[in-house]
Amino acid sequence: MIDDFLPSRPRARKKTGTVQHHSLPPKPVDNETAVVDKVTSPEHPALLASKEDDQPLKSDKSFWEKLRHWRPTKKQLIIIIIVAVMILAGGGYGLDKVLSHDKKVPRTVVTTLKVTPAKKAPVVPTTVASTLTGLPVTPSVNQLPVTAIMIENSTDARPQSGLAQAGVVFEAVAEGGITRYMALYQDTSPGYIGPVRSARPYFIQWALGFDADYAHVGGSPEAISDIQAWNVKDLDQFYNGSYFQRVTTRQAPHNVYTSVASLNTLENTKGYTTSTYTGFTRKTDSPAATPTAISININPSTSNYAVHYDYNAAANNYSRSVGGEPEMDTDQAGNETQVKPKVVIALVMPQALEADGLHTTYGTIGSGQAYVFQDGAVTIGSWQKSSNSAQITFSTTSGQTLGLNAGQTWITIVGGSSDISYKT
Repeated sequence: MIDDFLPSRPRARKKTGTVQHHSLPPKPVDNETAVVDKVTSPEHPALLASKEDDQPLKSDKSFWEKLRHWRPTKKQLIIIIIVAVMILAGGGYGLDKVLSHDKKVPRTVVTTLKVTPAKKAPVVPTTVASTLTGLPVTPSVNQLPVTAIMIENSTDARPQSGLAQAGVVFEAVAEGGITRYMALYQDTSPGYIGPVRSARPYFIQWALGFDADYAHVGGSPEAISDIQAWNVKDLDQFYNGSYFQRVTTRQAPHNVYTSVASLNTLENTKGYTTSTYTGFTRKTDSPAATPTAISININPSTSNYAVHYDYNAAANNYSRSVGGEPEMDTDQAGNETQVKPKVVIALVMPQALEADGLHTTYGTIGSGQAYVFQDGAVTIGSWQKSSNSAQITFSTTSGQTLGLNAGQTWITIVGGSSDISYKT
């Protein structure tokens, strides 16, 4: 094996020319002489080794010198690699055995913990029914103030803006047979509402039932007096002009407009930040299998202010017309949408003229007959309002509370039941 690690003896170069070979007879020797000859032969490796042993320093130097110039053969390299791998594998295995022998196996300790169930946080609903319309809204909407805005309905004021987005609308004669609207907002925030006109006492009384802030441009002498006497949350344009605007597309007095956002800002400055009231009783839609009132006529005044409704079975609402034309709502860009309330109510109420012979007055406190149109049918019942601040309510002839569909409710005041007609 050691020969594999020693340098190979260089081969003698072949001499050119003719080499003569002499055949000599073998020399007879005995075994003892043969041994001596092999040992004492100057070229025998054993003799060389003995000579090197006589000079150890020179021998060491010669070995390392030879090792430095050694160039292993392919076979030697393979053997070296195999031996190295075996040494490393054996050493790793031994080390692993030593380490694993020294390791201490930890004891497993089982501890039983007493788990106290976490208290469930109260579930906060993502939507609730709007107090004003019954439609689903975020809970914070019901904490906003209700804003009531007086809107003109003369022929010069049409088409109006903001009516289609109102939650509740009251309609009654203001003066000279001209009807006027009061639109209430809480769920929605239209950015263009008008034309805004003057106050009347009976509209104020209906607004008080919603604890509403009351936006208007001046008013009749009696209305201005009532605003002071009844502690109305007043938003008169005369004293808060910067929260209203006069547009150039209409002639005065039909050109005053505002927005819910602008009025909300005004309300905040006055501390009118919420409204506390009882909304109408609401119910789920239940369209009649066979509608019995799909064409409705309500006449609060003359033909210019006559109201007509057509029932839409698919949407379960009513397309509104006034003065023989569709009641259109227009935004600031001029886009128009027909007004389509979910519930139409006609209230029969005592009607008279004020002392000046011009302005109309109604008997708003008390009770009277009510025609409630919804789901393609009509329910004839009654209305009740016990005081200025009380909410108006509706009931059947048997005295049961009459629930209304969620959505816009439009209420028109008439002097008698003969002003109301309907057909299938």
